Amino acid sequence: MDRRLFLALPWLLAGCKPSSPAFRNTELNKPAFGKRLDLQDHEGRMRSLADFSGKVIILFFGYTSCPDICPTMLARLAEVMNKLGTMAERVQVLFVTLDPERDSAARLKDFVPWFHPSFLGLRGSTEETRRVAEEFRVFSARKEVGSELGYILDHSAGAYLFDPAGQLRLYVGDQAGVDDIVADIRLLLAG
Repeated sequence: MDRRLFLALPWLLAGCKPSSPAFRNTELNKPAFGKRLDLQDHEGRMRSLADFSGKVIILFFGYTSCPDICPTMLARLAEVMNKLGTMAERVQVLFVTLDPERDSAARLKDFVPWFHPSFLGLRGSTEETRRVAEEFRVFSARKEVGSELGYILDHSAGAYLFDPAGQLRLYVGDQAGVDDIVADIRLLLAG
């Protein structure tokens, strides 16, 4: 074999490999968690991940009395939806409450769609909430405070992104920028 061809072979073969997309947020490689979600939405309908097949799902855990992280993340996700334009029709944001004691369906209905009309609030019993939080490895701890709130929840602050095939693909930290989230959603929608 000609020496030049031999030396060029790795470069030629590298050009034949399909390149994987360059996600900006943390890529999850076929995680063993985050497979099941069965909760009621703020309209009283039972929902599972399969209900949103064909869409990118953004799954975020929090509670309506959260003083900072939750409203900030929901506002950021609303901005993501606005930047996506018509592509936003293929994205579903799901907000799972970690505080079913205070977050009734009516409270979720008032709170969650306020950020964007397509957002859905999900809730379950205390036991269902615990199971879903464990399934998604979400931390939550009740902390009593000396105010009218009574208690707050320290909790995990990131969101999960599922591709249109229903595969958990990305973890988005609570400090992720809107443009980075938008770029990743576009990649997921492109397949």
